Amino acid sequence: SSLLLRGRRKNKMTDKRDIQFTLNGKHYSEAVETRFSLADMLREQLDMTGTHLGCEHGVCGACTVLCDGDPVRACLMLGVQANGKEIITIEGLADGDELSPIQAAFRKHHGLQCGYCTPGFLTTLTAFLRDHPDPTEREIREAISGNICRCTGYQNIVAAALDAAEAMRAA
Repeated sequence: SSLLLRGRRKNKMTDKRDIQFTLNGKHYSEAVETRFSLADMLREQLDMTGTHLGCEHGVCGACTVLCDGDPVRACLMLGVQANGKEIITIEGLADGDELSPIQAAFRKHHGLQCGYCTPGFLTTLTAFLRDHPDPTEREIREAISGNICRCTGYQNIVAAALDAAEAMRAA
């Protein structure tokens, strides 16, 4: 049986908190284990498996999502910290069947190989290009410096980001 104390639902096996948040445009009310990272909550509780876990130390960037518009490492943020926030994952970047400009540019320029790191790159670049509509190649390389890809030489990722920036300015 559970006991409700100051917004917490406790039982013998877990410590959960009830939270409310927006995920990819949809409102959620969830009871979340306090030990779960945001990545764990997204993947295991909400089936948002596009958020990938790589290093689980905030180094690789594979788990990057947008929290209130800012890129964050979902492996370092607790799920309960999403309370009252707007979270956007890779699943929320496209508009229905229409890819976002950065997704379309990644496809056009083959900015991925195995694809494991791609969700982190796309969310990072979505926020970066929103705030820097006319970036230089060096600025893009700086923006993605916290995202590690072990397959590419980054050249196609940078080309895709430059192309997406141009497409977004033209729109």
